[in-house]
Amino acid sequence: MLEPACQADVVIVGAGVAGLSAAQRLNSAGVSTVVLEAAPQVGGRMATEKIDGFRLDRVGRLLFTSYPELRLTPGLDALVLRPFAAGVLVHAEGRVHRAGEPASAGGARGALDAARAFVSPPRRLRQLAPAAAPPMSRAYPPLGGALDQARLAAALGRIATVPVERLLARPERPAGQALAARGMPARTVEGFLRPLLAALLCDPDLTTSSRCADLALRTFASGRLCLPEGGADTLPELLAATLPPGTVRTGVRATSVSTTSVTTAEHGELRCRAVLVATGARAAAELLPGLRVPPCHPVTVVHHTADEPPLTDAALLLDADRRGPVAHTAVISQVDPSRAPVGRALISSTVLGAPTADTDRAVRAQLAALYGTATHRWELLAVHHTPDAVPAMAPPHDLRRPVRLLAGLYVCGDHRDTSTVQGALHSGRRVARAVLSDLGAAATGSAVAAPLPTPTAA
Repeated sequence: MLEPACQADVVIVGAGVAGLSAAQRLNSAGVSTVVLEAAPQVGGRMATEKIDGFRLDRVGRLLFTSYPELRLTPGLDALVLRPFAAGVLVHAEGRVHRAGEPASAGGARGALDAARAFVSPPRRLRQLAPAAAPPMSRAYPPLGGALDQARLAAALGRIATVPVERLLARPERPAGQALAARGMPARTVEGFLRPLLAALLCDPDLTTSSRCADLALRTFASGRLCLPEGGADTLPELLAATLPPGTVRTGVRATSVSTTSVTTAEHGELRCRAVLVATGARAAAELLPGLRVPPCHPVTVVHHTADEPPLTDAALLLDADRRGPVAHTAVISQVDPSRAPVGRALISSTVLGAPTADTDRAVRAQLAALYGTATHRWELLAVHHTPDAVPAMAPPHDLRRPVRLLAGLYVCGDHRDTSTVQGALHSGRRVARAVLSDLGAAATGSAVAAPLPTPTAA
Protein backbone atom coordinates (compact mmCIF):
# COMPACT_ATOMS: atom_id res chain seq x y z
CA MET A 1 0.00 0.00 0.00
CA LEU A 2 1.16 3.54 -0.64
CA GLU A 3 2.13 5.44 2.47
CA PRO A 4 -0.03 8.50 3.19
CA ALA A 5 1.50 11.93 2.56
CA CYS A 6 1.59 12.48 6.34
CA GLN A 7 1.40 9.96 9.11
CA ALA A 8 0.00 12.69 11.39
CA ASP A 9 -0.37 16.44 11.62
CA VAL A 10 2.12 16.56 14.51
CA VAL A 11 4.76 14.07 15.62
CA ILE A 12 5.75 14.48 19.28
CA VAL A 13 9.08 13.04 20.42
CA GLY A 14 8.88 12.15 24.10
CA ALA A 15 5.99 10.84 26.21
CA GLY A 16 6.67 12.69 29.44
CA VAL A 17 3.97 14.80 31.02
CA ALA A 18 4.81 17.83 28.83
CA GLY A 19 4.50 15.93 25.55
CA LEU A 20 1.40 14.01 26.65
CA SER A 21 -0.26 17.20 27.85
CA ALA A 22 0.42 18.84 24.48
CA ALA A 23 -0.84 15.76 22.62
CA GLN A 24 -4.06 15.74 24.61
CA ARG A 25 -4.77 19.39 23.81
CA LEU A 26 -3.89 18.99 20.13
CA ASN A 27 -6.10 15.91 19.73
CA SER A 28 -8.96 17.69 21.47
CA ALA A 29 -8.64 20.44 18.84
CA GLY A 30 -8.87 17.91 16.00
CA VAL A 31 -5.15 17.76 15.22
CA SER A 32 -3.90 14.20 14.75
CA THR A 33 -0.73 13.35 16.64
CA VAL A 34 1.76 10.53 17.01
CA VAL A 35 3.77 10.40 20.24
CA LEU A 36 7.08 8.54 20.04
CA GLU A 37 8.78 7.33 23.21
CA ALA A 38 12.13 5.53 23.24
CA ALA A 39 11.48 3.91 26.63
CA PRO A 40 9.11 0.94 27.01
CA GLN A 41 6.66 3.05 29.02
CA VAL A 42 5.37 6.63 29.19
CA GLY A 43 6.24 9.13 31.88
CA GLY A 44 9.90 10.04 31.45
CA ARG A 45 11.27 10.99 34.88
CA MET A 46 7.83 10.40 36.42
CA ALA A 47 8.50 6.68 36.52
CA THR A 48 7.53 4.19 39.23
CA GLU A 49 9.19 0.82 39.75
CA LYS A 50 7.02 -2.06 41.02
CA ILE A 51 8.85 -4.50 43.32
CA ASP A 52 7.04 -7.16 45.38
CA GLY A 53 3.94 -5.03 45.85
CA PHE A 54 5.86 -1.79 46.49
CA ARG A 55 5.57 1.23 44.19
CA LEU A 56 8.86 3.10 44.20
CA ASP A 57 9.19 6.49 42.49
CA ARG A 58 12.49 6.96 40.71
CA VAL A 59 12.82 10.73 41.29
CA GLY A 60 10.19 11.36 43.94
CA ARG A 61 9.23 14.92 42.96
CA LEU A 62 6.76 16.53 45.34
CA LEU A 63 3.42 17.88 44.10
CA PHE A 64 1.15 20.54 45.56
CA THR A 65 -2.61 20.81 45.62
CA SER A 66 -2.09 24.46 44.59
CA TYR A 67 -0.51 23.60 41.21
CA PRO A 68 -3.00 25.22 38.77
CA GLU A 69 -2.11 22.90 35.88
CA LEU A 70 -3.28 19.85 37.82
CA ARG A 71 -6.77 21.32 37.60
CA LEU A 72 -6.48 22.88 34.15
CA THR A 73 -4.97 19.94 32.23
CA PRO A 74 -7.64 17.82 30.52
CA GLY A 75 -7.41 14.15 31.39
CA LEU A 76 -6.42 14.60 35.03
CA ASP A 77 -9.97 14.64 36.44
CA ALA A 78 -9.43 11.13 37.83
CA LEU A 79 -6.12 11.96 39.50
CA VAL A 80 -6.23 11.24 43.22
CA LEU A 81 -3.80 13.17 45.39
CA ARG A 82 -2.70 11.92 48.80
CA PRO A 83 -1.73 14.90 50.97
CA PHE A 84 1.01 14.90 53.56
CA ALA A 85 0.20 16.11 57.07
CA ALA A 86 0.01 19.90 57.19
CA GLY A 87 3.32 21.75 57.30
CA VAL A 88 6.56 19.81 57.69
CA LEU A 89 8.69 18.27 60.42
CA VAL A 90 12.20 19.68 60.79
CA HIS A 91 15.12 18.09 62.63
CA ALA A 92 16.98 21.13 63.94
CA GLU A 93 19.25 21.67 66.92
CA GLY A 94 19.08 17.96 67.73
CA ARG A 95 15.27 17.80 67.99
CA VAL A 96 12.32 17.35 65.67
CA HIS A 97 10.07 20.41 65.39
CA ARG A 98 6.86 21.15 63.55
CA ALA A 99 6.80 24.13 61.20
CA GLY A 100 4.73 25.74 58.47
CA GLU A 101 1.38 24.19 59.40
CA PRO A 102 -1.88 26.15 58.99
CA ALA A 103 -3.63 27.91 61.84
CA SER A 104 -6.34 25.25 62.08
CA ALA A 105 -3.85 22.97 63.84
CA GLY A 106 -4.61 24.95 67.02
CA GLY A 107 -2.85 24.22 70.29
CA ALA A 108 -0.12 26.47 71.59
CA ARG A 109 0.11 28.09 68.18
CA GLY A 110 -3.15 29.94 68.65
CA ALA A 111 -1.25 33.20 68.97
CA LEU A 112 -0.32 32.83 65.31
CA ASP A 113 -3.88 32.51 64.04
CA ALA A 114 -4.31 36.15 63.16
CA ALA A 115 -1.22 36.20 60.98
CA ARG A 116 -1.96 32.86 59.36
CA ALA A 117 -5.56 33.78 58.62
CA PHE A 118 -4.25 35.65 55.59
CA VAL A 119 -3.03 32.42 53.98
CA SER A 120 -5.25 31.53 51.02
CA PRO A 121 -7.09 28.21 51.34
CA PRO A 122 -5.58 25.46 49.15
CA ARG A 123 -7.07 24.97 45.71
CA ARG A 124 -7.96 21.30 45.57
CA LEU A 125 -8.60 18.87 42.78
CA ARG A 126 -11.97 17.21 42.47
CA GLN A 127 -10.29 14.00 43.60
CA LEU A 128 -8.34 14.74 46.78
CA ALA A 129 -8.11 11.75 49.07
CA PRO A 130 -7.81 12.18 52.82
CA ALA A 131 -4.42 11.44 54.30
CA ALA A 132 -4.04 7.96 55.68
CA ALA A 133 -4.56 7.92 59.43
CA PRO A 134 -1.10 7.62 61.01
CA PRO A 135 -0.47 5.63 64.16
CA MET A 136 -0.24 7.43 67.48
CA SER A 137 2.51 10.02 66.91
CA ARG A 138 4.69 12.16 69.07
CA ALA A 139 3.89 15.72 70.01
CA TYR A 140 6.46 17.89 68.24
CA PRO A 141 7.23 21.38 69.56
CA PRO A 142 7.02 24.31 67.14
CA LEU A 143 10.27 25.70 65.77
CA GLY A 144 11.49 28.79 67.64
CA GLY A 145 9.68 31.00 70.10
CA ALA A 146 6.28 32.64 69.72
CA LEU A 147 7.77 35.72 68.07
CA ASP A 148 9.73 33.60 65.57
CA GLN A 149 6.57 31.66 64.73
CA ALA A 150 4.55 34.85 64.28
CA ARG A 151 7.13 36.31 61.92
CA LEU A 152 7.25 33.14 59.85
CA ALA A 153 3.46 32.89 59.74
CA ALA A 154 3.16 36.50 58.64
CA ALA A 155 5.79 36.00 55.93
CA LEU A 156 4.07 32.87 54.58
CA GLY A 157 0.72 34.62 54.75
CA ARG A 158 2.00 37.56 52.72
CA ILE A 159 3.68 35.46 50.05
CA ALA A 160 0.59 33.25 49.66
CA THR A 161 -1.44 36.24 48.53
CA VAL A 162 1.13 38.21 46.53
CA PRO A 163 0.26 38.14 42.80
CA VAL A 164 2.73 36.10 40.77
CA GLU A 165 3.50 39.15 38.62
CA ARG A 166 4.77 41.03 41.66
CA LEU A 167 6.99 38.13 42.69
CA LEU A 168 8.51 38.01 39.23
CA ALA A 169 9.19 41.76 39.33
CA ARG A 170 11.42 41.45 42.41
CA PRO A 171 15.21 41.77 42.04
CA GLU A 172 16.74 38.44 41.05
CA ARG A 173 19.71 36.81 42.76
CA PRO A 174 20.61 33.38 44.14
CA ALA A 175 18.02 32.15 46.62
CA GLY A 176 20.60 31.62 49.35
CA GLN A 177 21.64 35.27 49.20
CA ALA A 178 18.03 36.44 49.14
CA LEU A 179 17.22 34.45 52.30
CA ALA A 180 20.02 36.17 54.20
CA ALA A 181 18.54 39.57 53.33
CA ARG A 182 14.94 38.79 54.36
CA GLY A 183 15.31 39.99 57.97
CA MET A 184 14.09 36.67 59.37
CA PRO A 185 15.69 35.17 62.50
CA ALA A 186 18.66 32.90 61.76
CA ARG A 187 16.86 30.00 63.48
CA THR A 188 13.94 30.37 61.06
CA VAL A 189 16.15 30.71 57.99
CA GLU A 190 18.54 27.86 58.77
CA GLY A 191 16.05 25.67 60.62
CA PHE A 192 13.14 25.89 58.20
CA LEU A 193 13.37 28.04 55.06
CA ARG A 194 16.73 26.78 53.81
CA PRO A 195 16.00 23.02 54.18
CA LEU A 196 12.46 23.50 52.85
CA LEU A 197 13.63 25.29 49.70
CA ALA A 198 16.44 22.77 49.21
CA ALA A 199 13.80 20.01 49.22
CA LEU A 200 11.35 21.82 46.94
CA LEU A 201 14.00 22.93 44.44
CA CYS A 202 16.31 19.88 44.75
CA ASP A 203 19.09 22.45 45.16
CA PRO A 204 21.15 21.96 48.34
CA ASP A 205 23.26 25.08 47.75
CA LEU A 206 20.26 27.31 46.89
CA THR A 207 21.83 28.68 43.72
CA THR A 208 18.32 28.83 42.21
CA SER A 209 16.86 32.18 41.16
CA SER A 210 15.24 33.96 44.11
CA ARG A 211 12.16 34.50 41.96
CA CYS A 212 11.75 30.75 41.46
CA ALA A 213 12.34 30.24 45.19
CA ASP A 214 9.60 32.76 45.96
CA LEU A 215 7.24 30.89 43.63
CA ALA A 216 8.05 27.67 45.49
CA LEU A 217 7.33 29.31 48.86
CA ARG A 218 4.09 30.75 47.50
CA THR A 219 3.03 27.29 46.34
CA PHE A 220 3.87 25.83 49.76
CA ALA A 221 2.00 28.57 51.64
CA SER A 222 -1.15 28.29 49.52
CA GLY A 223 -1.45 24.50 49.17
CA ARG A 224 -0.56 21.10 50.59
CA LEU A 225 2.31 18.81 49.75
CA CYS A 226 0.93 15.66 48.15
CA LEU A 227 1.65 12.53 46.11
CA PRO A 228 -0.30 10.94 43.24
CA GLU A 229 -2.05 7.86 44.54
CA GLY A 230 -0.38 4.70 43.29
CA GLY A 231 2.90 6.30 42.20
CA ALA A 232 4.29 9.14 40.11
CA ASP A 233 3.57 7.25 36.87
CA THR A 234 -0.17 7.52 37.53
CA LEU A 235 -0.18 11.08 36.19
CA PRO A 236 1.37 10.40 32.75
CA GLU A 237 -0.61 7.18 32.41
CA LEU A 238 -3.86 9.10 32.92
CA LEU A 239 -2.82 11.56 30.21
CA ALA A 240 -1.89 8.76 27.82
CA ALA A 241 -5.21 7.00 28.43
CA THR A 242 -7.13 10.02 27.11
CA LEU A 243 -5.46 9.82 23.70
CA PRO A 244 -6.91 7.80 20.79
CA PRO A 245 -5.65 4.20 20.60
CA GLY A 246 -2.37 3.94 18.76
CA THR A 247 -1.36 7.55 19.37
CA VAL A 248 1.48 6.69 21.77
CA ARG A 249 4.18 4.39 20.36
CA THR A 250 6.71 3.22 22.96
CA GLY A 251 10.07 1.65 22.14
CA VAL A 252 10.55 3.98 19.17
CA ARG A 253 13.73 6.08 19.15
CA ALA A 254 13.92 9.27 17.10
CA THR A 255 17.31 9.91 15.49
CA SER A 256 16.69 13.21 13.70
CA VAL A 257 13.94 15.80 13.21
CA SER A 258 12.99 18.53 10.75
CA THR A 259 9.96 20.77 10.36
CA THR A 260 8.14 18.12 8.33
CA SER A 261 9.48 14.75 9.43
CA VAL A 262 10.99 12.59 12.15
CA THR A 263 13.45 9.82 11.38
CA THR A 264 13.39 6.83 13.72
CA ALA A 265 15.77 3.94 14.21
CA GLU A 266 12.96 1.39 13.92
CA HIS A 267 10.52 2.76 11.33
CA GLY A 268 12.42 5.10 9.06
CA GLU A 269 10.91 8.49 8.27
CA LEU A 270 7.54 9.71 9.51
CA ARG A 271 6.12 12.66 7.60
CA CYS A 272 4.04 15.32 9.28
CA ARG A 273 3.20 19.02 9.28
CA ALA A 274 4.99 19.90 12.51
CA VAL A 275 7.40 18.31 14.98
CA LEU A 276 7.46 18.82 18.74
CA VAL A 277 10.46 17.67 20.79
CA ALA A 278 9.22 17.00 24.33
CA THR A 279 12.16 15.14 25.85
CA GLY A 280 14.52 16.18 28.63
CA ALA A 281 16.90 19.03 27.83
CA ARG A 282 19.94 16.88 27.02
CA ALA A 283 18.04 14.53 24.69
CA ALA A 284 16.34 17.51 23.06
CA ALA A 285 19.71 19.13 22.31
CA GLU A 286 20.85 15.95 20.55
CA LEU A 287 17.92 16.33 18.14
CA LEU A 288 18.07 20.14 18.05
CA PRO A 289 21.74 21.19 17.80
CA GLY A 290 22.33 24.57 19.41
CA LEU A 291 19.58 24.19 21.99
CA ARG A 292 20.82 25.36 25.37
CA VAL A 293 21.19 22.58 27.95
CA PRO A 294 20.96 23.90 31.51
CA PRO A 295 22.96 22.25 34.29
CA CYS A 296 20.85 19.76 36.22
CA HIS A 297 20.59 18.80 39.88
CA PRO A 298 21.20 15.07 40.45
CA VAL A 299 18.79 13.24 42.77
CA THR A 300 19.08 9.85 44.45
CA VAL A 301 16.08 8.22 46.12
CA VAL A 302 16.70 5.45 48.65
CA HIS A 303 13.74 3.18 49.47
CA HIS A 304 13.59 1.04 52.64
CA THR A 305 10.89 -1.14 54.12
CA ALA A 306 10.24 -2.16 57.72
CA ASP A 307 7.75 -4.33 59.57
CA GLU A 308 6.60 -1.35 61.63
CA PRO A 309 6.62 2.31 60.53
CA PRO A 310 8.65 4.79 62.57
CA LEU A 311 6.56 6.65 65.13
CA THR A 312 5.87 9.84 63.20
CA ASP A 313 3.19 11.77 61.35
CA ALA A 314 2.47 11.30 57.66
CA ALA A 315 4.64 14.37 57.15
CA LEU A 316 7.73 15.32 55.20
CA LEU A 317 10.74 15.32 57.53
CA LEU A 318 13.61 17.72 56.73
CA ASP A 319 17.10 17.62 58.20
CA ALA A 320 18.20 21.17 58.98
CA ASP A 321 21.19 19.84 60.94
CA ARG A 322 22.57 18.25 57.75
CA ARG A 323 24.05 15.35 59.66
CA GLY A 324 24.13 13.07 56.61
CA PRO A 325 23.30 12.78 52.91
CA VAL A 326 19.49 12.77 53.29
CA ALA A 327 17.79 16.11 52.60
CA HIS A 328 14.27 14.89 53.36
CA THR A 329 12.45 11.66 54.11
CA ALA A 330 8.93 10.38 54.74
CA VAL A 331 7.03 7.23 55.60
CA ILE A 332 5.38 7.14 52.19
CA SER A 333 3.04 4.26 53.07
CA GLN A 334 1.39 6.49 55.69
CA VAL A 335 0.72 9.15 53.03
CA ASP A 336 -0.37 6.69 50.33
CA PRO A 337 -1.10 3.15 51.60
CA SER A 338 -1.37 1.82 48.04
CA ARG A 339 2.42 2.09 47.65
CA ALA A 340 3.23 -0.77 50.02
CA PRO A 341 1.80 -4.22 50.79
CA VAL A 342 -0.43 -4.51 53.82
CA GLY A 343 1.62 -4.81 56.98
CA ARG A 344 4.76 -3.23 55.51
CA ALA A 345 6.06 0.33 55.83
CA LEU A 346 7.74 2.15 52.94
CA ILE A 347 10.29 4.79 53.92
CA SER A 348 11.64 6.87 51.02
CA SER A 349 14.56 9.26 51.48
CA THR A 350 15.97 11.79 49.03
CA VAL A 351 19.68 12.51 48.64
CA LEU A 352 20.48 15.62 46.62
CA GLY A 353 23.48 14.20 44.84
CA ALA A 354 25.00 10.98 43.54
CA PRO A 355 25.15 7.75 45.55
CA THR A 356 28.39 6.25 46.83
CA ALA A 357 29.37 2.77 47.95
CA ASP A 358 28.59 3.92 51.50
CA THR A 359 25.21 5.53 50.77
CA ASP A 360 22.98 2.88 52.37
CA ARG A 361 24.98 2.79 55.61
CA ALA A 362 25.11 6.60 55.83
CA VAL A 363 21.40 6.93 55.09
CA ARG A 364 20.46 4.32 57.72
CA ALA A 365 22.57 6.08 60.36
CA GLN A 366 20.97 9.43 59.57
CA LEU A 367 17.43 8.02 59.51
CA ALA A 368 18.01 6.39 62.90
CA ALA A 369 18.70 9.86 64.33
CA LEU A 370 15.85 11.54 62.46
CA TYR A 371 13.18 9.00 63.36
CA GLY A 372 14.62 8.05 66.74
CA THR A 373 14.55 4.33 66.03
CA ALA A 374 16.88 1.51 65.02
CA THR A 375 17.18 1.05 61.26
CA HIS A 376 19.69 -1.80 60.91
CA ARG A 377 16.89 -4.33 60.33
CA TRP A 378 15.25 -2.28 57.59
CA GLU A 379 15.39 -3.90 54.15
CA LEU A 380 16.84 -1.90 51.27
CA LEU A 381 14.43 -2.08 48.33
CA ALA A 382 16.11 0.14 45.74
CA VAL A 383 18.46 3.05 45.15
CA HIS A 384 17.39 5.14 42.17
CA HIS A 385 19.83 7.74 40.85
CA THR A 386 18.86 10.29 38.18
CA PRO A 387 21.77 12.51 37.08
CA ASP A 388 19.57 15.00 35.18
CA ALA A 389 16.65 14.92 37.59
CA VAL A 390 15.88 18.63 37.85
CA PRO A 391 17.04 21.40 35.46
CA ALA A 392 18.81 24.15 37.39
CA MET A 393 17.18 27.57 37.49
CA ALA A 394 20.14 29.83 38.25
CA PRO A 395 19.62 33.58 37.84
CA PRO A 396 18.82 35.08 35.46
CA HIS A 397 16.17 32.46 34.73
CA ASP A 398 13.61 32.88 31.95
CA LEU A 399 10.40 31.32 33.24
CA ARG A 400 8.87 31.35 29.75
CA ARG A 401 11.58 30.22 27.39
CA PRO A 402 10.30 30.08 23.79
CA VAL A 403 8.60 26.87 22.75
CA ARG A 404 8.51 27.76 19.04
CA LEU A 405 11.96 27.43 17.48
CA LEU A 406 10.60 28.14 13.99
CA ALA A 407 7.36 27.45 12.21
CA GLY A 408 6.93 23.68 12.22
CA LEU A 409 9.54 22.92 14.91
CA TYR A 410 8.77 23.21 18.63
CA VAL A 411 10.16 22.17 22.00
CA CYS A 412 8.62 21.86 25.48
CA GLY A 413 9.41 20.47 28.92
CA ASP A 414 10.29 21.65 32.40
CA HIS A 415 13.54 23.07 31.00
CA ARG A 416 11.45 25.67 29.12
CA ASP A 417 9.48 26.77 32.21
CA THR A 418 9.92 26.06 35.91
CA SER A 419 11.64 22.79 36.83
CA THR A 420 8.49 21.27 38.34
CA VAL A 421 5.58 19.10 37.24
CA GLN A 422 3.58 22.33 37.12
CA GLY A 423 6.19 23.80 34.75
CA ALA A 424 6.20 20.73 32.49
CA LEU A 425 2.41 20.73 32.19
CA HIS A 426 2.34 24.48 31.59
CA SER A 427 4.94 24.24 28.83
CA GLY A 428 2.77 21.58 27.19
CA ARG A 429 -0.15 23.99 27.21
CA ARG A 430 1.98 26.82 25.80
CA VAL A 431 3.36 24.72 22.97
CA ALA A 432 -0.07 23.34 22.03
CA ARG A 433 -1.32 26.89 21.72
CA ALA A 434 1.64 27.79 19.48
CA VAL A 435 1.19 24.73 17.25
CA LEU A 436 -2.54 25.34 16.82
CA SER A 437 -1.89 28.97 15.95
CA ASP A 438 0.68 28.04 13.30
CA LEU A 439 -1.20 25.11 11.76
CA GLY A 440 -4.46 26.98 11.43
CA ALA A 441 -6.58 25.41 8.70
CA ALA A 442 -3.70 23.12 7.69
CA ALA A 443 -4.72 20.46 10.22
CA THR A 444 -6.48 17.45 8.78
CA GLY A 445 -9.05 17.31 11.53
CA SER A 446 -8.46 13.57 11.86
CA ALA A 447 -8.32 12.29 15.42
CA VAL A 448 -6.54 9.06 14.46
CA ALA A 449 -2.98 8.90 13.16
CA ALA A 450 -1.90 6.52 10.40
CA PRO A 451 0.09 3.39 11.33
CA LEU A 452 3.87 3.60 11.46
CA PRO A 453 5.83 2.20 8.55
CA THR A 454 6.99 -1.40 8.84
CA PRO A 455 10.29 -1.59 10.78
CA THR A 456 13.31 -1.84 8.52
CA ALA A 457 15.65 -4.80 8.77
CA ALA A 458 18.67 -4.30 10.97
